[in-house]
Amino acid sequence: MRAIAAVVAGVAGLLMVSAVLLGVAPPATAAPPSSPAASSAPASPAAPSSTPQPAEAIQGTLRGPVGPGGASAPVPGVKITVSQSGKEIGTATTDNDGKWLIAVPGAGTYQVTLDVKTLPQGVHPRNPGRETIPALVVQPNSVKFAIFPLVKEGAATGTNNNSGNNNAGGGNSQLSYLLSVAQVGIEFGLIIAMTAVGLSLIFGTTRLINFAHGEMVTLGAVVVYVFGTSPLRWPFALAITLGILAVALLGGLLELGLWRPLRKRGTGLIQMFIISIGLSLLLRNGIQYFFGTQREQFVQATTEAPVTLGPLSVAPRDLIIMGLSLVILIAIAVLLQRTRIGKAMRALADNRDLAEASGINVDRVVLQVWVIGGGLAAVGGVLFGLTTAVSFDMGFHLLLLMFAGIILGGLGSAYGAMLGSIVVGVVAQFSTVWFPAELENAWAMVVLIVVLLVRPQGILGRLQRAG
Repeated sequence: MRAIAAVVAGVAGLLMVSAVLLGVAPPATAAPPSSPAASSAPASPAAPSSTPQPAEAIQGTLRGPVGPGGASAPVPGVKITVSQSGKEIGTATTDNDGKWLIAVPGAGTYQVTLDVKTLPQGVHPRNPGRETIPALVVQPNSVKFAIFPLVKEGAATGTNNNSGNNNAGGGNSQLSYLLSVAQVGIEFGLIIAMTAVGLSLIFGTTRLINFAHGEMVTLGAVVVYVFGTSPLRWPFALAITLGILAVALLGGLLELGLWRPLRKRGTGLIQMFIISIGLSLLLRNGIQYFFGTQREQFVQATTEAPVTLGPLSVAPRDLIIMGLSLVILIAIAVLLQRTRIGKAMRALADNRDLAEASGINVDRVVLQVWVIGGGLAAVGGVLFGLTTAVSFDMGFHLLLLMFAGIILGGLGSAYGAMLGSIVVGVVAQFSTVWFPAELENAWAMVVLIVVLLVRPQGILGRLQRAG
Protein backbone atom coordinates (compact mmCIF):
# COMPACT_ATOMS: atom_id res chain seq x y z
CA MET A 1 0.00 0.00 0.00
CA ARG A 2 2.97 2.32 0.58
CA ALA A 3 3.95 1.77 -3.03
CA ILE A 4 0.45 2.67 -4.21
CA ALA A 5 0.49 5.82 -2.10
CA ALA A 6 3.88 6.76 -3.55
CA VAL A 7 2.65 6.38 -7.11
CA VAL A 8 -0.53 8.38 -6.48
CA ALA A 9 1.42 11.06 -4.60
CA GLY A 10 3.90 11.32 -7.47
CA VAL A 11 1.16 11.86 -10.05
CA ALA A 12 -0.58 14.31 -7.74
CA GLY A 13 2.66 16.23 -7.32
CA LEU A 14 3.09 16.55 -11.07
CA LEU A 15 -0.42 17.90 -11.41
CA MET A 16 0.16 20.35 -8.58
CA VAL A 17 3.01 21.82 -10.61
CA SER A 18 0.75 21.98 -13.65
CA ALA A 19 -1.96 23.70 -11.63
CA VAL A 20 0.46 26.44 -10.67
CA LEU A 21 1.61 26.79 -14.28
CA LEU A 22 -1.93 26.86 -15.64
CA GLY A 23 -2.93 29.54 -13.16
CA VAL A 24 -4.46 29.04 -9.76
CA ALA A 25 -8.03 30.21 -9.28
CA PRO A 26 -8.55 33.83 -8.23
CA PRO A 27 -10.13 34.68 -4.90
CA ALA A 28 -13.81 34.06 -4.31
CA THR A 29 -14.64 37.61 -5.32
CA ALA A 30 -13.64 36.90 -8.92
CA ALA A 31 -16.12 36.61 -11.74
CA PRO A 32 -18.26 33.46 -11.99
CA PRO A 33 -16.68 30.53 -13.88
CA SER A 34 -16.91 30.76 -17.63
CA SER A 35 -15.14 29.63 -20.77
CA PRO A 36 -11.48 30.66 -20.93
CA ALA A 37 -10.50 32.67 -23.97
CA ALA A 38 -7.44 34.02 -25.69
CA SER A 39 -6.71 37.53 -26.85
CA SER A 40 -3.82 39.59 -28.04
CA ALA A 41 -2.89 40.13 -24.39
CA PRO A 42 -3.06 37.67 -21.46
CA ALA A 43 -6.67 37.58 -20.40
CA SER A 44 -9.48 35.23 -19.55
CA PRO A 45 -12.54 36.47 -21.42
CA ALA A 46 -15.74 34.52 -21.50
CA ALA A 47 -19.08 34.60 -23.20
CA PRO A 48 -21.61 36.95 -21.63
CA SER A 49 -23.32 35.23 -18.69
CA SER A 50 -26.76 36.02 -20.10
CA THR A 51 -26.10 33.91 -23.21
CA PRO A 52 -26.01 30.10 -23.00
CA GLN A 53 -22.67 28.63 -24.04
CA PRO A 54 -23.07 26.82 -27.41
CA ALA A 55 -21.64 23.33 -27.93
CA GLU A 56 -19.14 24.57 -30.55
CA ALA A 57 -18.15 28.19 -30.98
CA ILE A 58 -15.35 30.60 -31.80
CA GLN A 59 -14.67 33.55 -29.53
CA GLY A 60 -12.02 35.98 -28.41
CA THR A 61 -11.21 39.36 -26.92
CA LEU A 62 -9.92 42.17 -29.12
CA ARG A 63 -7.53 44.51 -27.38
CA GLY A 64 -5.67 47.48 -28.76
CA PRO A 65 -1.94 48.07 -28.97
CA VAL A 66 -0.03 47.99 -25.72
CA GLY A 67 0.33 51.51 -24.35
CA PRO A 68 2.56 53.09 -21.72
CA GLY A 69 2.99 50.86 -18.69
CA GLY A 70 2.16 47.70 -20.62
CA ALA A 71 -1.62 48.21 -20.59
CA SER A 72 -3.90 47.61 -23.55
CA ALA A 73 -7.50 48.76 -23.85
CA PRO A 74 -10.37 46.70 -25.29
CA VAL A 75 -11.52 47.61 -28.78
CA PRO A 76 -15.34 47.73 -29.09
CA GLY A 77 -17.43 47.95 -32.25
CA VAL A 78 -15.21 45.78 -34.48
CA LYS A 79 -16.92 43.32 -36.80
CA ILE A 80 -15.81 39.67 -36.86
CA THR A 81 -17.07 37.17 -39.46
CA VAL A 82 -16.85 33.38 -39.45
CA SER A 83 -17.27 31.46 -42.71
CA GLN A 84 -16.79 27.93 -43.99
CA SER A 85 -16.02 26.98 -47.60
CA GLY A 86 -16.97 30.50 -48.71
CA LYS A 87 -20.33 30.44 -46.89
CA GLU A 88 -20.88 32.91 -44.07
CA ILE A 89 -21.66 31.20 -40.77
CA GLY A 90 -22.15 34.22 -38.52
CA THR A 91 -20.95 37.66 -37.51
CA ALA A 92 -20.40 39.44 -34.24
CA THR A 93 -19.38 42.89 -33.05
CA THR A 94 -17.02 43.27 -30.12
CA ASP A 95 -18.70 44.66 -27.00
CA ASN A 96 -17.37 47.31 -24.62
CA ASP A 97 -14.92 44.79 -23.19
CA GLY A 98 -13.71 43.78 -26.64
CA LYS A 99 -15.36 40.37 -26.33
CA TRP A 100 -17.11 38.49 -29.12
CA LEU A 101 -18.54 35.01 -29.64
CA ILE A 102 -19.95 33.27 -32.71
CA ALA A 103 -21.62 29.86 -32.49
CA VAL A 104 -20.78 27.42 -35.28
CA PRO A 105 -22.97 24.52 -36.48
CA GLY A 106 -20.50 21.83 -35.48
CA ALA A 107 -16.89 20.70 -35.44
CA GLY A 108 -14.89 21.59 -38.52
CA THR A 109 -12.46 24.03 -40.11
CA TYR A 110 -13.54 27.67 -40.31
CA GLN A 111 -12.22 30.98 -41.61
CA VAL A 112 -12.30 33.94 -39.21
CA THR A 113 -12.05 37.46 -40.63
CA LEU A 114 -11.61 40.78 -38.87
CA ASP A 115 -13.13 43.73 -40.75
CA VAL A 116 -10.23 46.20 -40.78
CA LYS A 117 -12.60 48.98 -41.87
CA THR A 118 -14.23 48.87 -38.43
CA LEU A 119 -10.94 49.25 -36.53
CA PRO A 120 -10.20 52.61 -34.84
CA GLN A 121 -8.17 55.04 -36.88
CA GLY A 122 -4.43 54.40 -36.67
CA VAL A 123 -4.82 50.76 -35.59
CA HIS A 124 -4.23 47.77 -37.88
CA PRO A 125 -3.26 44.07 -37.64
CA ARG A 126 0.33 43.51 -36.63
CA ASN A 127 1.07 41.49 -39.79
CA PRO A 128 -0.43 41.97 -43.24
CA GLY A 129 -2.83 39.15 -43.99
CA ARG A 130 -3.53 38.41 -40.34
CA GLU A 131 -6.96 39.97 -40.58
CA THR A 132 -8.03 36.52 -41.80
CA ILE A 133 -7.30 33.25 -40.03
CA PRO A 134 -7.66 30.84 -42.97
CA ALA A 135 -8.12 27.55 -41.11
CA LEU A 136 -9.24 27.43 -37.48
CA VAL A 137 -9.99 23.87 -36.37
CA VAL A 138 -12.93 23.53 -33.94
CA GLN A 139 -13.12 20.20 -32.15
CA PRO A 140 -16.40 18.55 -31.06
CA ASN A 141 -17.88 20.07 -27.90
CA SER A 142 -15.23 22.77 -27.64
CA VAL A 143 -14.79 26.52 -27.96
CA LYS A 144 -11.89 27.75 -30.10
CA PHE A 145 -10.25 31.11 -29.52
CA ALA A 146 -9.12 33.42 -32.31
CA ILE A 147 -6.38 36.00 -31.78
CA PHE A 148 -5.88 39.20 -33.79
CA PRO A 149 -2.75 41.10 -32.59
CA LEU A 150 -3.08 44.84 -33.24
CA VAL A 151 -0.49 47.61 -33.49
CA LYS A 152 -0.53 51.35 -34.05
CA GLU A 153 0.12 52.90 -37.42
CA GLY A 154 3.85 52.98 -38.13
CA ALA A 155 4.74 50.33 -35.54
CA ALA A 156 7.02 47.44 -36.47
CA THR A 157 5.04 44.64 -38.11
CA GLY A 158 7.59 41.92 -38.60
CA THR A 159 6.99 41.73 -42.33
CA ASN A 160 10.68 41.76 -43.23
CA ASN A 161 11.23 38.04 -42.86
CA ASN A 162 7.89 36.47 -42.06
CA SER A 163 5.36 38.05 -44.37
CA GLY A 164 4.81 34.72 -46.09
CA ASN A 165 3.73 33.15 -42.82
CA ASN A 166 0.66 35.34 -42.66
CA ASN A 167 -0.56 35.41 -46.22
CA ALA A 168 -3.68 33.34 -46.49
CA GLY A 169 -3.24 30.64 -49.06
CA GLY A 170 0.58 30.94 -49.10
CA GLY A 171 2.86 27.93 -48.75
CA ASN A 172 4.02 28.90 -45.27
CA SER A 173 0.43 29.51 -44.21
CA GLN A 174 -0.46 25.98 -45.28
CA LEU A 175 2.57 24.66 -43.39
CA SER A 176 1.48 26.55 -40.27
CA TYR A 177 -1.98 25.05 -40.57
CA LEU A 178 -0.66 21.49 -40.96
CA LEU A 179 1.70 21.96 -38.02
CA SER A 180 -1.20 23.28 -35.96
CA VAL A 181 -3.28 20.21 -36.83
CA ALA A 182 -0.34 17.96 -35.92
CA GLN A 183 0.07 19.72 -32.58
CA VAL A 184 -3.63 19.32 -31.76
CA GLY A 185 -3.49 15.68 -32.83
CA ILE A 186 -0.45 14.89 -30.67
CA GLU A 187 -2.01 16.65 -27.69
CA PHE A 188 -5.28 14.77 -28.18
CA GLY A 189 -3.38 11.50 -28.59
CA LEU A 190 -1.42 12.05 -25.39
CA ILE A 191 -4.65 12.64 -23.47
CA ILE A 192 -6.15 9.45 -24.94
CA ALA A 193 -2.94 7.61 -24.00
CA MET A 194 -3.21 8.88 -20.43
CA THR A 195 -6.66 7.38 -20.07
CA ALA A 196 -5.96 4.23 -22.12
CA VAL A 197 -2.89 3.09 -20.16
CA GLY A 198 -4.94 2.36 -17.05
CA LEU A 199 -7.56 0.54 -19.11
CA SER A 200 -4.81 -1.52 -20.78
CA LEU A 201 -3.21 -2.43 -17.45
CA ILE A 202 -6.56 -3.59 -16.10
CA PHE A 203 -7.17 -5.75 -19.17
CA GLY A 204 -3.64 -7.14 -19.09
CA THR A 205 -3.88 -8.31 -15.47
CA THR A 206 -7.55 -9.35 -15.26
CA ARG A 207 -8.63 -9.82 -18.94
CA LEU A 208 -11.63 -7.62 -18.06
CA ILE A 209 -12.80 -5.05 -20.61
CA ASN A 210 -13.90 -2.30 -18.22
CA PHE A 211 -16.60 -0.39 -20.03
CA ALA A 212 -16.97 1.92 -17.01
CA HIS A 213 -13.46 3.34 -17.43
CA GLY A 214 -14.86 6.32 -19.34
CA GLU A 215 -16.96 7.30 -16.34
CA MET A 216 -13.85 7.19 -14.13
CA VAL A 217 -12.33 9.72 -16.53
CA THR A 218 -15.43 11.89 -16.22
CA LEU A 219 -15.51 11.61 -12.44
CA GLY A 220 -11.94 12.90 -12.11
CA ALA A 221 -12.75 16.04 -14.10
CA VAL A 222 -16.07 16.58 -12.30
CA VAL A 223 -14.55 16.29 -8.82
CA VAL A 224 -11.81 18.79 -9.71
CA TYR A 225 -14.39 21.18 -11.20
CA VAL A 226 -16.74 20.97 -8.21
CA PHE A 227 -14.01 21.69 -5.67
CA GLY A 228 -11.70 23.88 -7.74
CA THR A 229 -13.90 25.99 -10.01
CA SER A 230 -17.44 25.98 -8.65
CA PRO A 231 -18.41 28.41 -5.84
CA LEU A 232 -16.33 26.31 -3.41
CA ARG A 233 -13.21 27.61 -5.20
CA TRP A 234 -10.62 25.53 -3.34
CA PRO A 235 -6.97 25.89 -4.40
CA PHE A 236 -6.68 24.24 -7.80
CA ALA A 237 -3.75 22.03 -6.78
CA LEU A 238 -5.73 20.74 -3.80
CA ALA A 239 -8.77 20.06 -6.00
CA ILE A 240 -6.62 18.12 -8.48
CA THR A 241 -5.12 16.03 -5.69
CA LEU A 242 -8.59 15.32 -4.32
CA GLY A 243 -9.84 14.30 -7.77
CA ILE A 244 -6.97 11.85 -8.29
CA LEU A 245 -7.39 10.34 -4.83
CA ALA A 246 -11.18 10.06 -5.23
CA VAL A 247 -11.02 8.13 -8.51
CA ALA A 248 -8.08 6.00 -7.34
CA LEU A 249 -10.12 5.12 -4.25
CA LEU A 250 -13.13 4.32 -6.43
CA GLY A 251 -10.99 1.96 -8.52
CA GLY A 252 -9.79 0.18 -5.40
CA LEU A 253 -13.32 -0.11 -3.98
CA LEU A 254 -14.66 -1.51 -7.25
CA GLU A 255 -11.94 -4.17 -7.22
CA LEU A 256 -12.49 -5.10 -3.57
CA GLY A 257 -16.28 -4.88 -3.53
CA LEU A 258 -17.28 -6.01 -7.02
CA TRP A 259 -14.71 -7.54 -9.35
CA ARG A 260 -12.76 -9.66 -6.84
CA PRO A 261 -15.89 -11.33 -5.40
CA LEU A 262 -17.13 -12.00 -8.95
CA ARG A 263 -13.82 -13.65 -9.87
CA LYS A 264 -13.89 -15.74 -6.69
CA ARG A 265 -17.34 -17.00 -7.67
CA GLY A 266 -16.08 -18.02 -11.10
CA THR A 267 -18.05 -15.41 -13.09
CA GLY A 268 -17.15 -15.53 -16.77
CA LEU A 269 -15.54 -12.65 -18.63
CA ILE A 270 -18.59 -12.10 -20.85
CA GLN A 271 -20.83 -11.73 -17.80
CA MET A 272 -18.34 -9.37 -16.17
CA PHE A 273 -18.18 -7.32 -19.37
CA ILE A 274 -21.97 -6.94 -19.31
CA ILE A 275 -21.79 -5.95 -15.64
CA SER A 276 -19.23 -3.28 -16.53
CA ILE A 277 -21.66 -1.87 -19.10
CA GLY A 278 -24.34 -1.65 -16.41
CA LEU A 279 -21.87 -0.02 -14.04
CA SER A 280 -21.01 2.49 -16.75
CA LEU A 281 -24.66 3.43 -17.19
CA LEU A 282 -25.13 3.71 -13.43
CA LEU A 283 -22.11 5.99 -12.96
CA ARG A 284 -22.87 8.13 -16.02
CA ASN A 285 -26.47 8.75 -15.03
CA GLY A 286 -25.44 9.36 -11.43
CA ILE A 287 -22.94 12.00 -12.54
CA GLN A 288 -25.59 13.54 -14.80
CA TYR A 289 -28.08 13.67 -11.91
CA PHE A 290 -25.71 15.48 -9.54
CA PHE A 291 -23.66 17.50 -12.04
CA GLY A 292 -26.30 18.26 -14.67
CA THR A 293 -26.18 18.22 -18.45
CA GLN A 294 -24.44 21.56 -18.92
CA ARG A 295 -20.86 21.91 -20.10
CA GLU A 296 -18.57 23.80 -17.76
CA GLN A 297 -15.09 25.29 -18.14
CA PHE A 298 -12.13 25.35 -15.77
CA VAL A 299 -11.53 29.04 -15.06
CA GLN A 300 -7.92 28.18 -14.16
CA ALA A 301 -7.14 27.28 -17.78
CA THR A 302 -6.49 30.85 -18.83
CA THR A 303 -5.30 31.17 -22.41
CA GLU A 304 -2.53 33.69 -22.91
CA ALA A 305 -0.97 34.99 -26.08
CA PRO A 306 0.44 32.03 -28.03
CA VAL A 307 4.10 31.14 -28.10
CA THR A 308 5.55 31.33 -31.61
CA LEU A 309 7.82 28.44 -32.55
CA GLY A 310 8.81 29.16 -36.14
CA PRO A 311 5.69 28.76 -38.30
CA LEU A 312 3.73 27.27 -35.37
CA SER A 313 1.85 29.21 -32.70
CA VAL A 314 0.98 27.23 -29.57
CA ALA A 315 -0.90 28.36 -26.47
CA PRO A 316 1.19 28.02 -23.27
CA ARG A 317 -1.59 25.88 -21.79
CA ASP A 318 -1.20 23.33 -24.60
CA LEU A 319 2.57 23.19 -24.13
CA ILE A 320 2.09 22.52 -20.42
CA ILE A 321 -0.49 19.80 -21.07
CA MET A 322 1.69 18.02 -23.64
CA GLY A 323 4.79 18.29 -21.47
CA LEU A 324 2.98 17.05 -18.38
CA SER A 325 1.45 14.14 -20.31
CA LEU A 326 4.85 13.06 -21.60
CA VAL A 327 6.37 13.24 -18.11
CA ILE A 328 3.60 11.10 -16.61
CA LEU A 329 3.72 8.53 -19.43
CA ILE A 330 7.49 8.27 -19.07
CA ALA A 331 7.02 7.85 -15.30
CA ILE A 332 4.59 4.98 -15.96
CA ALA A 333 7.15 3.36 -18.29
CA VAL A 334 9.83 3.64 -15.58
CA LEU A 335 7.37 2.22 -13.04
CA LEU A 336 6.73 -0.83 -15.24
CA GLN A 337 10.40 -1.43 -16.04
CA ARG A 338 12.26 -0.52 -12.86
CA THR A 339 10.03 -1.17 -9.85
CA ARG A 340 8.86 -4.36 -8.17
CA ILE A 341 5.25 -3.31 -8.66
CA GLY A 342 5.77 -2.82 -12.38
CA LYS A 343 7.62 -6.11 -12.82
CA ALA A 344 4.87 -7.94 -10.95
CA MET A 345 2.25 -6.31 -13.21
CA ARG A 346 4.11 -7.38 -16.35
CA ALA A 347 4.58 -10.91 -15.00
CA LEU A 348 0.89 -11.18 -14.18
CA ALA A 349 -0.10 -9.88 -17.62
CA ASP A 350 2.25 -12.38 -19.28
CA ASN A 351 1.23 -15.51 -17.37
CA ARG A 352 -1.08 -15.36 -14.37
CA ASP A 353 -0.54 -18.96 -13.22
CA LEU A 354 3.24 -18.73 -13.45
CA ALA A 355 3.23 -15.39 -11.62
CA GLU A 356 1.16 -16.86 -8.80
CA ALA A 357 3.40 -19.93 -8.62
CA SER A 358 6.42 -17.63 -8.37
CA GLY A 359 5.11 -16.15 -5.15
CA ILE A 360 3.50 -12.98 -6.50
CA ASN A 361 0.45 -11.90 -4.52
CA VAL A 362 -1.95 -11.71 -7.47
CA ASP A 363 -4.82 -10.08 -5.56
CA ARG A 364 -2.58 -7.33 -4.26
CA VAL A 365 -1.12 -6.62 -7.70
CA VAL A 366 -4.59 -6.44 -9.26
CA LEU A 367 -5.68 -4.00 -6.53
CA GLN A 368 -2.64 -1.86 -7.25
CA VAL A 369 -3.49 -1.87 -10.95
CA TRP A 370 -7.04 -0.67 -10.27
CA VAL A 371 -5.82 2.12 -7.99
CA ILE A 372 -3.17 3.30 -10.46
CA GLY A 373 -5.61 2.94 -13.38
CA GLY A 374 -8.15 5.09 -11.53
CA GLY A 375 -5.55 7.77 -10.81
CA LEU A 376 -4.46 7.90 -14.45
CA ALA A 377 -8.09 8.11 -15.56
CA ALA A 378 -8.56 11.14 -13.29
CA VAL A 379 -5.41 12.77 -14.71
CA GLY A 380 -6.66 12.23 -18.26
CA GLY A 381 -10.07 13.61 -17.36
CA VAL A 382 -8.60 16.80 -15.91
CA LEU A 383 -6.36 17.36 -18.94
CA PHE A 384 -9.22 16.66 -21.34
CA GLY A 385 -11.43 19.07 -19.41
CA LEU A 386 -8.74 21.76 -19.62
CA THR A 387 -8.61 21.45 -23.42
CA THR A 388 -12.38 21.26 -24.02
CA ALA A 389 -14.99 21.34 -21.27
CA VAL A 390 -16.31 19.29 -18.36
CA SER A 391 -19.52 17.37 -19.02
CA PHE A 392 -21.21 14.25 -17.68
CA ASP A 393 -20.48 12.22 -20.84
CA MET A 394 -16.96 13.42 -21.70
CA GLY A 395 -15.35 10.10 -20.76
CA PHE A 396 -17.90 8.12 -22.75
CA HIS A 397 -16.91 10.06 -25.88
CA LEU A 398 -13.27 9.08 -25.29
CA LEU A 399 -14.00 5.42 -24.59
CA LEU A 400 -14.13 4.24 -28.21
CA LEU A 401 -10.86 6.03 -28.94
CA MET A 402 -9.30 4.39 -25.86
CA PHE A 403 -10.30 0.96 -27.14
CA ALA A 404 -9.01 1.84 -30.60
CA GLY A 405 -5.63 2.92 -29.20
CA ILE A 406 -5.32 -0.22 -27.08
CA ILE A 407 -6.21 -2.59 -29.92
CA LEU A 408 -4.05 -0.72 -32.41
CA GLY A 409 -1.06 -0.79 -30.08
CA GLY A 410 -1.56 -4.39 -28.96
CA LEU A 411 -3.97 -5.82 -26.40
CA GLY A 412 -2.49 -5.94 -22.90
CA SER A 413 0.57 -3.84 -23.78
CA ALA A 414 0.81 -0.57 -21.88
CA TYR A 415 3.43 0.74 -24.30
CA GLY A 416 1.24 -0.30 -27.21
CA ALA A 417 -1.67 1.61 -25.68
CA MET A 418 0.49 4.75 -25.51
CA LEU A 419 1.69 4.47 -29.11
CA GLY A 420 -1.68 3.41 -30.51
CA SER A 421 -3.49 6.25 -28.75
CA ILE A 422 -1.12 8.85 -30.18
CA VAL A 423 -1.62 7.40 -33.67
CA VAL A 424 -5.40 7.51 -33.21
CA GLY A 425 -5.31 11.14 -32.04
CA VAL A 426 -3.09 12.31 -34.91
CA VAL A 427 -5.10 10.44 -37.58
CA ALA A 428 -8.39 11.75 -36.19
CA GLN A 429 -7.18 15.34 -36.38
CA PHE A 430 -5.48 15.09 -39.77
CA SER A 431 -8.64 13.60 -41.28
CA THR A 432 -10.32 16.98 -40.74
CA VAL A 433 -7.94 18.51 -43.30
CA TRP A 434 -9.60 16.61 -46.14
CA PHE A 435 -12.88 15.29 -44.71
CA PRO A 436 -15.72 16.64 -42.51
CA ALA A 437 -14.80 16.84 -38.83
CA GLU A 438 -17.83 14.73 -37.94
CA LEU A 439 -16.03 11.73 -39.50
CA GLU A 440 -12.72 12.15 -37.65
CA ASN A 441 -13.33 9.19 -35.32
CA ALA A 442 -14.52 7.05 -38.23
CA TRP A 443 -11.20 7.54 -40.07
CA ALA A 444 -9.34 6.55 -36.92
CA MET A 445 -11.33 3.31 -36.99
CA VAL A 446 -10.44 2.81 -40.67
CA VAL A 447 -6.74 3.06 -39.83
CA LEU A 448 -7.30 0.58 -36.99
CA ILE A 449 -8.88 -1.92 -39.39
CA VAL A 450 -6.12 -1.53 -41.97
CA VAL A 451 -3.35 -2.04 -39.40
CA LEU A 452 -5.05 -5.12 -37.95
CA LEU A 453 -5.44 -6.61 -41.43
CA VAL A 454 -1.68 -6.28 -41.92
CA ARG A 455 -0.61 -6.98 -38.32
CA PRO A 456 -3.42 -8.69 -36.37
CA GLN A 457 -1.60 -8.52 -33.02
CA GLY A 458 -1.31 -4.73 -33.19
CA ILE A 459 1.77 -2.53 -33.43
CA LEU A 460 3.54 -3.80 -30.28
CA GLY A 461 1.49 -6.94 -29.64
CA ARG A 462 2.71 -10.52 -29.89
CA LEU A 463 1.21 -13.32 -31.95
CA GLN A 464 -0.30 -16.06 -29.77
CA ARG A 465 -1.76 -19.44 -30.52
CA ALA A 466 -5.56 -19.52 -30.19
CA GLY A 467 -7.19 -22.76 -28.99
